[in-house]
Amino acid sequence: MITAILPAGGSGERAGFSENKILRPLNGLPVLSYSLSAFSEEADELLIPCRKEDEAAIQKLLAPYPHARTVKGGATREESVFNALIEAKGDIVLVHDAARPFVSKNIIRNCIESVKQYGSGVCSLPATDTTVLARDGCIAAVPPRDIVFTVQTPQGFYTDALRTAFYRADAAGTLSSFTDESGLFAQYVAPPRLFSGEKGNKKLTYAEDFAPFERVGFGVDTHAFGKAQPFITLAGVKIPSTSGLVAHSDGDVLVHAVMDALLSAAGLRDIGYYFPDTDERFANADSMQLLKEVMRLLKERGLAPKNVSVSVLAERPRLSPYIEEMKKGLAAALALSPSEVGIAAGTNEKLGYVGEGRGITVYAAALLKAN
Repeated sequence: MITAILPAGGSGERAGFSENKILRPLNGLPVLSYSLSAFSEEADELLIPCRKEDEAAIQKLLAPYPHARTVKGGATREESVFNALIEAKGDIVLVHDAARPFVSKNIIRNCIESVKQYGSGVCSLPATDTTVLARDGCIAAVPPRDIVFTVQTPQGFYTDALRTAFYRADAAGTLSSFTDESGLFAQYVAPPRLFSGEKGNKKLTYAEDFAPFERVGFGVDTHAFGKAQPFITLAGVKIPSTSGLVAHSDGDVLVHAVMDALLSAAGLRDIGYYFPDTDERFANADSMQLLKEVMRLLKERGLAPKNVSVSVLAERPRLSPYIEEMKKGLAAALALSPSEVGIAAGTNEKLGYVGEGRGITVYAAALLKAN
């Protein structure tokens, strides 16, 4: 039987978050969900030591995993692991940082095999940079790079052996001085065995660690001329025109394309799903207000726009005098600076429905970031 312990007792303080980072959405799912999913098929028991204030939120995430439960967290990581280790039922235990969401099944299986073959398995990578030992701000020694490794998780051991290490450290009063199980095991039992990790198995510690998880979306929309009104609306700006654009809402084809790009980047459905033209609530609706709803959907998933690029194809009316006003309005709605919003306008050289002045097409690309 295999027990996986996922320490989740942090506060998110180092990342500058107001919540535990393992509960923070990452690409639409809480960080903890990734590790739960990865270990659920390989472990017979999942123990998540956590703070009392996070327990209810974490228990909701455990609903799909009947073999998972929370355990009282401690003041330090090792105290939390110790609490879980005391309750572990498996003969092999794997300890994995809940804030390493992209651990692969291959790593987990290799960890288990290393324990079975060598009695321990510590996920690690060889150092690629020169590492030094420092004293008083100066280099004191430069160890050979070929013997230096960086340590990741999971770290696996036979449960009784790891318990022995923890009991000895606790008795010696040194438990809080260790940052992971490998160092503690090495001190009180035996040198643990290393196995190869993966670069993608990184730990999310600071806010910038969430930044690489950016998502790109693309949107396109077209509306035909034909509405009896002397203007069209683009990015909330009313632009004089011989006729308006036919649409169930206000016909803001630019905003519609941007909304689809944002929804696409977030992995959500298109605007027709959220704002169907069969729903009278959206008749003549202000598209800038609909954009606010899209922004709400993104925020729920921990996402926000990083920048938006828009290309408008229109033979008429002339748009260049209104570009800056459109940029400012769209930027404000997206909580961006105007420099992070690009709007270009061009004709279709008299070709097709755009070139014949029968409609307008807008293409939009959006880049989302962790919020």
